Amino acid sequence: MWQADLGNGKYRNPILYADYSDPDAIRVGEDYFMIASSFCNAPGLPILHSKDLVNWKVVNYALDELPEFRYRNPIHGCGVWAPAIRYHEGTYYICFPMPDEGIYMTTTKDPFGKWSKPVNIRPGAGWIDPCPFWDDDGKAYLAAGVAKSRIGYKSVLHMVEMQPDGMGLIGEEVKIFDGNENDQVTIEGPKMYKRNGWYYVFAPAGGVKTGWQTVLRSKNPFGLYEYKVVMRQGDSPVNGPHQGAWVDTVTGQDWFLHFQDVYAGGRIVHLQPMHWENDWPIIGINKPGNDYGEPVMEYTKPDIGKSNSYPVCEPDTSDDFTSDKLGMQWQWNANPQKDWYELTGSKLKLNALDTVPLRPVSDYRNLLLQKWPAPEFTCVTKMQLSGMENGDVAGVVSLGTEYGALAVEKRDNKYTVRQILGTQYFDCDMPYTTQNSNDFELSESDFKDTGKTVTFRYTVKCTGHIDHMELNLPVKAAPVEELTLELSFDGKNYEKAFSFASKAGRWVGVKNGIFCAHDNTVKNDKTGYVLVDSVEYMPKED
Repeated sequence: MWQADLGNGKYRNPILYADYSDPDAIRVGEDYFMIASSFCNAPGLPILHSKDLVNWKVVNYALDELPEFRYRNPIHGCGVWAPAIRYHEGTYYICFPMPDEGIYMTTTKDPFGKWSKPVNIRPGAGWIDPCPFWDDDGKAYLAAGVAKSRIGYKSVLHMVEMQPDGMGLIGEEVKIFDGNENDQVTIEGPKMYKRNGWYYVFAPAGGVKTGWQTVLRSKNPFGLYEYKVVMRQGDSPVNGPHQGAWVDTVTGQDWFLHFQDVYAGGRIVHLQPMHWENDWPIIGINKPGNDYGEPVMEYTKPDIGKSNSYPVCEPDTSDDFTSDKLGMQWQWNANPQKDWYELTGSKLKLNALDTVPLRPVSDYRNLLLQKWPAPEFTCVTKMQLSGMENGDVAGVVSLGTEYGALAVEKRDNKYTVRQILGTQYFDCDMPYTTQNSNDFELSESDFKDTGKTVTFRYTVKCTGHIDHMELNLPVKAAPVEELTLELSFDGKNYEKAFSFASKAGRWVGVKNGIFCAHDNTVKNDKTGYVLVDSVEYMPKED
């Protein structure tokens, strides 16, 4: 869907046109591992793997489910925020915040295998964006930011000593930087490193869509820290350039992974060259006279040593459900239960999950979702409805602050096409939803086979660009995406189409997916199911 590797020794940005928000990454030997925020979706904490920093695959999730009971329901905007991954003495560590619950640590010896049960090493609300660091003398530290919505103030970074095993904190927390006292408002997302005797904290400031990259440095982990802006948007189209990770290659090159917020498409990942001047990093390319860098849109691929030739790849999208487990591209809207689905060997069986009429589609627990994989695309889902019972409804969904669904409902042994449009409004992190629907009755003759097969088509099209104002600063040429949902009974001729403008969710890009639900007020002892034959992604048709 989106290939960053140009096949000629160069790459283009973004390297991932998908919502891998708040990326952090490490190199261990010849392998790179990257993680990202996952909020209330499960499994959580996606782990991506690469050999060359350009071609990535999702290979695992650190969390089978979120560690707190309340995430049995979707809580949009809550859950797993910006995490950090580190490798120390044979162990991989992921430290992640849940802004209402605390700072957690999970570990493994094998990043492709099972991760440990998370330990809450700092219970309580307020701290976010933690990053562990192990020093040369064996001491360990944790840098972190704060969330104003939970603690009442923002733009402050803290440092605290950590147990060497990463499973607890030691001593008093120290404020090491206050962006409110200078021109670094909204500084957050700290990532800690050491080089040439300097302790560095990389931290974005200025806001997700309008900010820049700042770096702090000190000879002591607790400061005093001086600071410097090391990357700005400049003349590039990359607004924000927001938080990320410094990684190196075995050949000694330095690179920086970061995200850009493109509104409906979410927070996409870029790769920038990095070099050093006077013990300060410069990210991107600095023009004559500038002591900071600007993002590049095309560049020579990293020199990874003995081989620069690895297969061109991207995260998976399409699925024919022939595997014995769900593909890595799928996440649920909340912590899943085993009886929600079954893989038959050739199809995905989605069981109808009880819900109540006042629960909007956006809050269905069993929405099975994917990230948008490109700025424009089409997704075709083939589904058999013959297993539905009265009260069941099934179809496809587009989940964002503006959301929509196209579904078929069975009631009184009759079938109806349902078009759903809704809007989520947030008061802090509590959503309030308005939802409307239009229904069109079907006849048995509309179905062309005994399986009552229908094909849903989901198309994203960029219709133009507009300028936004964020924090009184302009974001130039933000994309505007139009979403169209259609239905076909023969897989060729589509109808029942409607379109609407997409809008990102609560801190996340729009996701699309499938669902099967049951109205539990219908007097029916049975709930049914649908069989999903395939989900296929393809470039948008002109």
